[in-house]
Amino acid sequence: MRLPSPSPVEPRHRLPSQTDDTNRRRSLRNRDSKDLEKGGGSHTSFHYRNWTAKFSTLKLVLILLVLVAVFTLYRSPPVHIADHPSNNNSRWSSRESSEIDPRYLSTAEINWDHVSDVVEKLTGKSEYQGVGFINLNGDEVVPWKELIPDCDHVPLHLDYMANNITWESLYPEWIDEEEQFEVPTCPSLPWIQVPGKPRIDLVVAKLPCNKGGKWSRDVARLHLQLAAARVAASSKGLHDVHVLFVTDCFPVPNLFIGKELVARQGNLWLYKPDLHQLRQKVELPVGSCELTVPLKAKDTFYSASAKREAYATILHSANFYVCGAITAAQSIRMSGSTRDLVILVDDSITEHHRSGLAAAGWKIYPIQRIRNPKAEAEAYNEWNYSKFRLWQLTEYDKIIFIDADMLILRNIDFLFEMPEISATGNNATLFNSGVMVVEPSNSTFQLLMDHINEIVSYNGGDQGYLNEVYTWWHRIPKHMNFLKHFWEGDEPEIKQMKTRLFGTDPPILYVLHYLGNKPWLCFRDYDCNWNVDILQEFASDVAHRTWWKVHEAMPENLQKFCLLRSKQKAQLEWDRMQAEKGNYTDGHWKIKIKDKRLETCYEKFCYWESMLWHWGDKNWTDNSTNSLLPPTSLKANLSSV
Repeated sequence: MRLPSPSPVEPRHRLPSQTDDTNRRRSLRNRDSKDLEKGGGSHTSFHYRNWTAKFSTLKLVLILLVLVAVFTLYRSPPVHIADHPSNNNSRWSSRESSEIDPRYLSTAEINWDHVSDVVEKLTGKSEYQGVGFINLNGDEVVPWKELIPDCDHVPLHLDYMANNITWESLYPEWIDEEEQFEVPTCPSLPWIQVPGKPRIDLVVAKLPCNKGGKWSRDVARLHLQLAAARVAASSKGLHDVHVLFVTDCFPVPNLFIGKELVARQGNLWLYKPDLHQLRQKVELPVGSCELTVPLKAKDTFYSASAKREAYATILHSANFYVCGAITAAQSIRMSGSTRDLVILVDDSITEHHRSGLAAAGWKIYPIQRIRNPKAEAEAYNEWNYSKFRLWQLTEYDKIIFIDADMLILRNIDFLFEMPEISATGNNATLFNSGVMVVEPSNSTFQLLMDHINEIVSYNGGDQGYLNEVYTWWHRIPKHMNFLKHFWEGDEPEIKQMKTRLFGTDPPILYVLHYLGNKPWLCFRDYDCNWNVDILQEFASDVAHRTWWKVHEAMPENLQKFCLLRSKQKAQLEWDRMQAEKGNYTDGHWKIKIKDKRLETCYEKFCYWESMLWHWGDKNWTDNSTNSLLPPTSLKANLSSV
């Protein structure tokens, strides 16, 4: 039976009229200066007498001007320009509505009753020194002076980004990871001006939300959230900082993560972030335009919280991937990792198979499946939203999720250092969810469930859904989720390079992802994808042998969970016959099968050859092969598992 595979900162210029005025004033000053220089001789005593007569008056005026200036500086909130100097004439608080960049405009209404309720949840507000405001107008700042009166209220300035920065420029489909032709660089978003004094204890930001467009891939919206994060992360000392977003759409869920959410009311989201982690996040590349992890990453990584980190995978709806999960566990241990292994399983995974998974080192977590409401009944993607259960593994701080059809060839424990979501690129602006870093949180799980009926997945599956929720993700090298796949347009040199990577020893790749027919569902002798025309793009005997090398390293009692069902043997023979009939030039259909599993049967019905008599008939069923109970002799051999 065949399985479905599963910019730089915009420069600021004077306007021509401003330049002309400046030059005119400079010319007048120069002319006056020359006139004074010419006024020597008899004019000198005249100027001296006038100066003596007016000295006392001027002195008084100067003293008054100094006092006014000092008072103004004292009352004005000091602002320290942290990274990107800008023209003081364009400060956020002084811009007129006509100057507001429409990309940053938010139509969210502030419910002040809700704000009052949320403010009540702020701890230590009696000691607040400052509240910072991003993207709020003057009228929206005034009420805060009553809500939190005994501190400074500081409108924070943020330059608008350049007009040519798009989501696609932040998240390109491809970057030169090997730096063969260029060093990938990201466009620059202007940094916010962070106050030196007063200390900011609460950051309030108002975000745009154009539900008629791609609001989750809105660069201005992301820019404002990163600005709020940078203000919070710049805090010195041990005091807490809170961040409050006013938005009709949920904030980026992996910048301020679910477990940091203190209160949610209406369109208000209040967070108390882990400042250490936040400081790391604001130093990340702004998008997938640069690698978050270097191509040559360190193979060893020490973590003080290793007990709260785990690898995880999920099996649901069928037993087909049990062997893959067992072998994946073997590969993780062979890579040198000692982290916990967690597997989520539903009721379709029998006790017999669970025993094999446990023997391989997986901790079994039973789950209830989650149905994809947009999937058709019995479709491949009907239950794949069950992956959302990963966010309920809250006994762990970090999870590295891996698909069960992968091999871990080199230790990737260093990915536990990365934030959610760190993953390889897939296509367009999207990531591949086969390997990804997850930070479990019940509130994030609830967020995923809350929007399950409205968010449309581009591919109908969990990967498409997660890409709509986690649009701000972090690129890791493709060697950490390298697809066993040859593109139709691949040059011979590219195919040779991939083939070499599939089999290098010691390995160069970190993770090898097996697409198409899985190795354990083929005979050991060769990659059975060769025998199916539409699957030949996934065929590689070298990658096939790499998988079987790990399989052979497993204890014999675990290898028995990779035996072939009778129906799968029939499917393999049927595909071989079709390849022979088509006279496929690769010639794999000529290879005589030596895999001992061909002659091994653990089902009640073992005559797979007879299935070929009716193979392809619409009314044919194999009800007699549905039972997966092993015969008594095999049960005895597995009793020690």
